Amino acid sequence: MNGVRCLMMRGGTSKGAYFLAEDLPADPAERDELLLRIMGSPDPRQIDGIGGAHPLTSKVAVVSRSDRPESDVDYLFLQLGVGEATVSTRQNCGNILAGIGPFAVERGLVEPGGETTSVRIYQVNSDAVATATFETPGGVVNYDGDTAISGVPGTAAPITLDFTGTEGSSTGSLLPTGNLRDVIDGVEVTCIDNGMPVVVVAAGDFGLTGYETLDELKDPALVERVQSLRLQAGKLMGLGDVDGASIPKTTFVAAPRDGGTLCTRTYIPLEPHTSIGVLGAVTVGTAALLDGAVGHDLARPSGNRLDIEHPTGHLEVEVELDGARVRRAGVVRTARKLFDGTVFPRS
Repeated sequence: MNGVRCLMMRGGTSKGAYFLAEDLPADPAERDELLLRIMGSPDPRQIDGIGGAHPLTSKVAVVSRSDRPESDVDYLFLQLGVGEATVSTRQNCGNILAGIGPFAVERGLVEPGGETTSVRIYQVNSDAVATATFETPGGVVNYDGDTAISGVPGTAAPITLDFTGTEGSSTGSLLPTGNLRDVIDGVEVTCIDNGMPVVVVAAGDFGLTGYETLDELKDPALVERVQSLRLQAGKLMGLGDVDGASIPKTTFVAAPRDGGTLCTRTYIPLEPHTSIGVLGAVTVGTAALLDGAVGHDLARPSGNRLDIEHPTGHLEVEVELDGARVRRAGVVRTARKLFDGTVFPRS
């Protein structure tokens, strides 16, 4: 049986399989079919693959040396279905992004730059560049450190991510419907895209507190309403039929209750998120800064730094606006190499 070289890494609050593009088929259909077999999809347990039976652990990064003058490597993110044989390129993943710089050094795509190394990463999914800065003492990636992020046990070395060009990542516009607020199923929403297409809803308008547990968010009737909301929002945002797609995400917002800027509960797309994605937090935080958007009146911002509360803690992001335009965004994440070797797909 032919194996494929693979590095498994935790990036932020996600876990994924990282591959060099040259180690996978060049044809996208052949590549996707191979990756589904590697991850063990479709199967809700992914028992015959390396997937973790959850959207947060059924992710793939495909990386190559970049020919672009503004970037060092190209990064394509793929979200694989768990119980469904789906592979989506329609979104970014800021958590998996946290591992791209270290992976590039591990695979020799980028030479380490001293005590720290900065890698410019072209995000193929959104045609945007992010810069990752991380520790490389002695020319070796350091994964150990004192930085803690909510949703991940223990601590690790910090990885700073700076984003530019996130506005309209998948839809072409920060406010793809042209409105600060739209009404769907009788509820006011803000459809926004600053790195991740998100439908922002005030939890109270949906009959929720915004502080529900993950089990409470799995109520079938609630999930059905979320699906109705996102299907209609997808069309309004120019994404077309999003049934079976991983975007847009849906985020319920409420006033903070643990000293943060805003409290959130997110679906990805119909599974309650144990925390919140990096670019999802950036996008929801952007809505909180826009006067008139859903969540603005609930938020307690402190300058450009936003503390987004989620079911397992906090995620701090920075968003700088110039009026209604996005200047930059940033976040601190961690990543850890889990194993490096050969993965064998089912035949």
